Amino acid sequence: MSKLIPVLAALMLLQGCAAAVVAGGATAVTAANDRRTLGSQIDDNGIVIKARRALSQDGLTAKGSNINVTSYNGVVLLTGQTASEQVKDQAQRLVQDIPSVKQVHNQIRLGNNTSLTTRTRDSWISTKVKSQLLADEQVSGLNIRVITENQEVFLMGLVGGPEADKAVDIARNVEGVVRVIKAFEQP
Repeated sequence: MSKLIPVLAALMLLQGCAAAVVAGGATAVTAANDRRTLGSQIDDNGIVIKARRALSQDGLTAKGSNINVTSYNGVVLLTGQTASEQVKDQAQRLVQDIPSVKQVHNQIRLGNNTSLTTRTRDSWISTKVKSQLLADEQVSGLNIRVITENQEVFLMGLVGGPEADKAVDIARNVEGVVRVIKAFEQP
């Protein structure tokens, strides 16, 4: 990894497609360090695309709701807000029928959609949590997905035992976090 930094810096100095090369290299490094198989990573992307399409094309879930989809190793996390239990249940039914979905964690909350200010704050919280996870030597931050919705932090990944406990403790102690919910799978 220490050899990668000077190479990336040199590429940035080149003209032309340097940004594309750096982005491609960063993606390759992330994919190579992921505990999921490459097939699982591709399946997760497909699951998210299919779920978003199903939710946007369904008459019940498409109107007035803010539903976000995250998939990690076939485990899907639904977050956001909706006005009724009926819409929340319909979202789960639509997503659990997608091929390659192993489990659905339905954490959609009943209530009004969050504001732009809240979503911006949530992004900042996710950034702080992810930075703390990456900085900790006892946690493989590259293998933990951080999703924040209305100050609730959801942690997903192939993480178990003391590493999972440490990740939850780190997230819990970040300023602005109200609650931490883990959706980890054992590696």
